Amino acid sequence: MTTSRVHITPHMHWDREWYFTTEESRILLVNNMEEIMVRLENDPEYKYYVLDGQTAVLEDYFAIKPENTERVKALVQEGKLIIGPWYSQTDTMQVSGESIVRNMMYGIRDCLKFGDAMKIGYLPDSFSMSSQLPMIYNGFGIDRTMFWRGCSERHGTNKTEFLWQSNDGSEVTAQVLPLGYAIGKYLPTDEAGLRARLDKYFPVLEAASVTKDILLPNGHDQMPIQKDIFDVMDKLREIYPDREFHMSRYEEVFEKIEAMRDQLDTIKGEFNDGKYMRVHRSISSTRMDIKLIHAEIENKIVNILEPLASIAWSLGFEYHHGLIEKMWKESMKNHAHDSIGCCCSDKVHAEILNRYILADDMATNLIHFYKRKIVDHMPAQGDCDKLAFFNLMPYERNEVVNTMITIRAQEFSIFDENGNQVEYFVQDKRQIDPGKVDRQIVHYGNYDPFMEFDIQLNIKVPAMGYTTLHIQANEKGSVKVADQNMDVLENSFYKITVNNDGTLSVFDKETEETFEQVLRLEDGSDDGDEYDYSPSRQEWLLYSDEFEVKTSIKREGFQSVADIAFRMNVPENLTEREDRTGQNGYVDVKCQVVLKDDSRRIEVRMELDNQADDHRVRVLVPTPFTPETVVADNQFGCITRPVDDPAMQVWEEEKWKEAPVPIYQLMNFAAVQNGKAGIALFTNGLREFEVIAGKGSEVRDTFALTLFRSVGVLGKEELLLRPGRPSGIKIPAPDSQVRGKLVFEFAIYGFAGEHISANVMTKAREYVTPVVCYNKIPYNAMKLNVGEQNLPLSYSLLNKSEDGSVISVLKKAEDDDALILRMYNPSETEQLSDEISFTTDITTWTEVMLDETAKIDAEVVENGSVGTLAQCQAKTFKAQF
Repeated sequence: MTTSRVHITPHMHWDREWYFTTEESRILLVNNMEEIMVRLENDPEYKYYVLDGQTAVLEDYFAIKPENTERVKALVQEGKLIIGPWYSQTDTMQVSGESIVRNMMYGIRDCLKFGDAMKIGYLPDSFSMSSQLPMIYNGFGIDRTMFWRGCSERHGTNKTEFLWQSNDGSEVTAQVLPLGYAIGKYLPTDEAGLRARLDKYFPVLEAASVTKDILLPNGHDQMPIQKDIFDVMDKLREIYPDREFHMSRYEEVFEKIEAMRDQLDTIKGEFNDGKYMRVHRSISSTRMDIKLIHAEIENKIVNILEPLASIAWSLGFEYHHGLIEKMWKESMKNHAHDSIGCCCSDKVHAEILNRYILADDMATNLIHFYKRKIVDHMPAQGDCDKLAFFNLMPYERNEVVNTMITIRAQEFSIFDENGNQVEYFVQDKRQIDPGKVDRQIVHYGNYDPFMEFDIQLNIKVPAMGYTTLHIQANEKGSVKVADQNMDVLENSFYKITVNNDGTLSVFDKETEETFEQVLRLEDGSDDGDEYDYSPSRQEWLLYSDEFEVKTSIKREGFQSVADIAFRMNVPENLTEREDRTGQNGYVDVKCQVVLKDDSRRIEVRMELDNQADDHRVRVLVPTPFTPETVVADNQFGCITRPVDDPAMQVWEEEKWKEAPVPIYQLMNFAAVQNGKAGIALFTNGLREFEVIAGKGSEVRDTFALTLFRSVGVLGKEELLLRPGRPSGIKIPAPDSQVRGKLVFEFAIYGFAGEHISANVMTKAREYVTPVVCYNKIPYNAMKLNVGEQNLPLSYSLLNKSEDGSVISVLKKAEDDDALILRMYNPSETEQLSDEISFTTDITTWTEVMLDETAKIDAEVVENGSVGTLAQCQAKTFKAQF
């Protein structure tokens, strides 16, 4: 009787970078690819090779060996070299839903140039799995997934094969690699060597398997092809006669699993348990300089650039797919687990940061280009300059906007298209050299200075569109009175007191809830590494209210502003913490709290100057609630998690690989509520939080939002919360102490009712989608030819109410003259229906897959209707005009 069928699949796991650089990796790749291709071309028994599911590997290779393109293409088309479906091996907890979708979309498009992509959601080493992955996979026609980390029996099964569903009912067949992707690496040919390894592995694999078809992946990180694999297989058949051994591709294993579908358990939810393998729950706060620019670029491309480019395209301008794909790919090279987790060497982190700087520069300049093209083609209004405001949300916004204008005058007026004066407030002004504005001015000897004015005004901007004001130089305008000192920050929603210790007391006028000691900072030791937070065994905590604080409040135009400054004296490093002899390091804090008129957002900007090592800083927001759960957004939806993890009481006894500390990820918001009222944190790049017991409390009632962790090693052994071997390797990484200045932005948002009825998801997206401005003056450093100036001064492309679904993306279709809209339902419990209205007639409105191809079983709906959206479901539509 056969005990099991063992499937040996040759593969490599290709970390493009880690403790080694991309270029070191590329040299090995060029060498290894030749060996792989020669073997596949010349040995008919060596049937398959899996190229780690990412096309970035091929991109790296062809940059050096373009002459081998046809060889690779032939092997892919013969089914021997298995590529895709990803562009890069994405992490699924640190990056947004749109980042994951574009990663697979670009990866599959790359694959189609050679043949076909592997139709498996293959993530052999990513830390944790998002609950929304089955829906994303189904959107690309993929119904299989293979991964390693995050599973335990408390998800509802102790088997490695199961059906995994997202909230909306999307389903994939899952094959977990319970011992990882490298258990078949460097297999020896002698009996003793094979038994030493496989006598331990086979019982574990077989006990957890429903089908008894088990995987022995023959590969490892940067591992060259194993030339003697058939000798190994012959020896395996000899010493394990009760087992069958096959060289297989992963699809053959899935066929066996799917044949026993009725015996598989069905599971929902995310996989982030560290019981059997490490998932590094607290990796979201390492190297915050990199994490912050990562989130900024995601938001800049998806929330600003792509909808702005869509508006421009609807007005007749070119949509620059090539430029946008380039910046996406530059970013996605950083989305693999090691890179975005920032568990790399200092040299590699420098490369990662440079890629983000490049992508950010590309996105910033293309945004500026589109704004300029639109405004340049508006009709002139005498000798007036223009100030255009772009709203990239699908509903009209009336907002206080801070912007800058450049003008050759000491005073000016602002008026709308009907000639009405618009009141504004001047925050600051400065003289600048005319050469900064246009080099041609000074070339001809004109050195008269320009002025830059930082101004603030209240403006109403149409849905998914723009409006334009006019600026008249040397004319007295309607200028709001200068600053004045205040005792409190107050608007129609809040009354906020700044306490003597630098914390806030926030009274919500609508819900009548009071939030005390808001913005208290906590500084504690961090004896961890780049993967995980872990407190010192001699832990101690310091709080900002223990130090002298300077505060001021002023009324500034259309908003109230509080400035809070203090220095926290903290131990300089871990050694100083453990002997508790001094506090010779410090963290300087400059905090600005802004309460705009008629806004429910309390906006916070914290500038921290870190001059200490080996510590973690969190900002605390106590609540009057006693929640058992906390809700946060994930990819295209929300997820509710317990604020406490009962396994924390038994993890050491049960020998978990790491403690299940209830530290969680968010994308842009997290909220606690009691049914009548709630409070949410909106973040712009801060993606790690915990709900803890606050000062004087015995229940978990306080948000702890991690600002940064400061550590000095890539990997470390025997952590208090993660015993055993080091994760990664133990090398110094002094740059991860992140000494110097970091700027953090987040907002506090009180709401009545619960988060769905209060449209918290939409408001969180609004927070990271600011109204953007463009000031057109008669000078430009870079010249463009201008066509007919016939564009309207105000424009709206489409409209949707704030309620209901959330727009995830508006972009032009990759291959058609059409727009792509993706909407999702943020509710975990309720279905919804919704619709969008366009300013021009739609000729066709069809639901499409995530790769923008036709969806065969799409619900038939009227133009602009999204039909029925299931819980946390995303739908994608193609609109042609």
